Amino acid sequence: MQEKELEKKIHEIALQLEKAKIAEYVDILNNRRRLLYINFIGGLARGFGMAVGFTILGAFVIYLLQKMISWNLPLIGDFIADLVKIVQENL
Repeated sequence: MQEKELEKKIHEIALQLEKAKIAEYVDILNNRRRLLYINFIGGLARGFGMAVGFTILGAFVIYLLQKMISWNLPLIGDFIADLVKIVQENL
């Protein structure tokens, strides 16, 4: 009776390992060329995503600074106007 329960548990564990794709992960770790290729492509994607994200964020910040200039805040307005002029001259 205990042997059947043990076999059933082993079978369940084997199914769970197959679902987790552990074998594919181990294959990737053993194949260095494929591992480097996957990491290289992942790095390119992350780098491209960061570049696009920083560009959009920078444009949004410049837009907000330009809007703040139009509000005519006493001390901050002049500083922001100078800052926006410097940014626009360097573009």
